[in-house]
Order: sequence, then C-alpha cells, then structure tokens
Amino acid sequence: MDAFVLLLTLGVLLAVGMPVAYAVGLSALVGAWWIDLPLEALMIQMTNGVNKFSLLAIPFFILAGAIMAEGGIARRLVNFAYVFVGFIRGGLSLVNIVASTFFGAISGSSVADTASIGSVMIPEMDKKGYPRDYAAAVTASGSVQAILIPPSHNSVIYSLAAGGTVSIAALFIAGVLPGLLLGLTLMVMCIAFAHKRSYPKGERVPFKQALKILLDALWGLMTVVIILGGILTGVFTATESASIACLWAFFVTMFIYRDYKWSELPKLMCRTVKTVTIVMILIGFAASFGAVMTWMQLPDRITSFFTGISDNKYVILMCINIMLLLIGTLMDMAPIILILTPVLLPVTNALGIDPVHFGMIMMVNLGIGLITPPVGSVLFVASAVSKQKIEQVVRAMLPFYGALFFVLMLITYIPAISLWLPRLAGVMGE
Repeated sequence: MDAFVLLLTLGVLLAVGMPVAYAVGLSALVGAWWIDLPLEALMIQMTNGVNKFSLLAIPFFILAGAIMAEGGIARRLVNFAYVFVGFIRGGLSLVNIVASTFFGAISGSSVADTASIGSVMIPEMDKKGYPRDYAAAVTASGSVQAILIPPSHNSVIYSLAAGGTVSIAALFIAGVLPGLLLGLTLMVMCIAFAHKRSYPKGERVPFKQALKILLDALWGLMTVVIILGGILTGVFTATESASIACLWAFFVTMFIYRDYKWSELPKLMCRTVKTVTIVMILIGFAASFGAVMTWMQLPDRITSFFTGISDNKYVILMCINIMLLLIGTLMDMAPIILILTPVLLPVTNALGIDPVHFGMIMMVNLGIGLITPPVGSVLFVASAVSKQKIEQVVRAMLPFYGALFFVLMLITYIPAISLWLPRLAGVMGE
C-alpha cells in the first residue's frame, strides 16, 4: 500500500501536467507523510543528493557543449565528415550520422546534437533531393549516439543514482563501442536506402581542401582528446576533465574560430544556468524520492517480482527492456534514470549483471525514448528544425526504430560490447 500511494501520487501529478521535478518532490513528501517519516530526514536526503563533488561535471559539460554548439563547430564537423563519406551514394545521410558522432563526443547532448547538426544538414539534404522527413529521421536517430559517447551527462547522473558505486570514467569508456556500433548500424541502413531510392552521390574533396578542413575541425575535435586522453592517462578525473573541456571550448570558440560574439556570452551563460538549475532541482528531489522508496522497501519488492517471473536472466533483461522502452516514451531521460536506477540495480546485481553494462542498456533504451512519441524531446526538436509534422517524422523513423532495437539487443546480450574497452583501459571498479 505504501508504494501504491507513492507511485499513484507521482502518476496523478504527472498526468495533470506538473513539471517532473516538482511532481517527484511532492510525491516524496506525500510518501514520507504516509509512512510517518520526519520531514527533516527528507530534507537531509535532498541536500545530500546534490552535495556531491562528481556533480560538478554536469554544469561544466553542459556549458562546454553549449559554447561549442553555438560557436560554429557543427558546420566544421559536417565539412570534416563530408571528406570521409560524402562521395558515397546517399553520402549526405552518412555525413549527418558521422557529424553526429563527432558532435556527440563534444556536447554529450542529443537535443543539442539534433538542433546543431540538423540546422546544417536538413536544409542541405533537402536541397540535394532527400525528403525532409527522412533527413529529420536520420538526424534524430543519429543523435542518440550522444547519449552513449563520452562526455554523456546522463552517465554522470546514472553514476549518482547508483550511489556513486559505478565509476564515471568506466561509464564514459564503456559508451564508446556501443555508440560507434549504433552509428555504424544506421550508416549501413542509410546506404541500403540510398541504393534502393537512388539518392545522389557527392563529389570527392580535393586533397588540399580536405587538409584545410581537417585542420579547421581539429581544434574542436581536440575536446574529445582532452576528455578521454586525460581520463585514460590518469592526468585528471572525469569530473576534472569537464572543467578542462569547458576552458578549452571557450578558448577555441572565442579565440580560434571567433564565430561567436562576446556580447552573446551573457545570454548563453544564463541559458546554461537555467538548464543546470533544473537538473540540480530534479537530482535533489529524486534523491529524496529514492530514499522514500528505500524506506518502503520498494527495490526489494521489485527484485522479488522480477526474480519471480523467471530465473533466466535473459528473460528478465527482456522484461526490463520492454518496461524501460515504454516508460521512456512517457518521461524524460534524467528523471527516469534517477528514479529507476535504485530500483532496478538490485535486480540486475542479483542476476550477476555488471552495473556498467546495465548502465549502457538503460542509456540505449531511454535514448530510443527521446525519439519516440508522445514525449520524445529530440523528436520534437527534429520536427521543428525540419519544419515537418511530428506524424511525418515518426513515419520516416519507423525503419530506424528497428535498427535501434537491433543495437539494443546486441548491447543487452553481448556484455563485451560495453565492458571490453573499460577493462582494457583498466578503469573498471574505480
């Protein structure tokens, strides 16, 4: 009955349109009142939830991504990607995906990826004869890579939701191969579509021009080297890499590329602070919500429920995947991670599934949710950028959902895709 009151309150508040953060906080308050928990205990859990050094990575990565997103890096990455794949039939769709791979490794945000790459690629693809809804579908599905490829904000949130027991560095490195696998799968499908629908070829870029494009893009791509190189060599932690990346992004944007006006910086800082504030409020409220769930022994009950369904971990993983896919269509990614990680992690631990592996499973599931109606934020951004109706974009997305589900199954049932690189790098268990 305790859990029913807590979850019912959350469901009702979300149904009436209350912002997710406040719905979570009020639900925790009602749950605490129901089980006669002192409100002081709830406040302590809330402050403890945001009083963590590792959380500093979130505002720094968000700011670095915002600076690079608005500083001309998207256009340079598109030109860089064109050098490698633009000459293939259907090359612009491949350029879109490869550019998303690079940009995701800088921004860590699917929404920023879709907005930045989409604003460059969708008009260009339309000009070359690609349907706009198809261009929007390629952009949206390609941006899911940003959820996986470091620096992913959501990996930091997952580590926090796991109680700090999962290394952020391990999650960052673990996301590299799944992200590349996702991009490669989408590229294979785009090539098949290009031959079937006779999409145009591009022209090869002359060597001198290609070298110039490479040098121009190299400054932005160095952000990736700084983040991953610093972590792997042990020069700095994942959290410290965020601040270094932020300083580098500022230097490159304002002093190398110089496409961004100094007068626009205060507005960018204001938008970043608003975003960070929303995230931190959500994290604080989610910490109190998670504590109430623990006091109600909800994680233990959920574990018993899943293990009661079957003793086969592959069957249980499929059940968890289906649940995450459904919930991902109804809520945004961060609150789901914060609410469900403490609930599902005991289940997967009981099955002997590595928490880093489960983190990747959760990221892919919820990444698909970002491009699925009715609440897919990335889907709405793609629709707005392409000036196409949601229904048209969703119709064009249908084959891409199949490709993403295929990748999800590979990542779910082949743990080595997620765990091989972190083990090789020696960052597991940090």
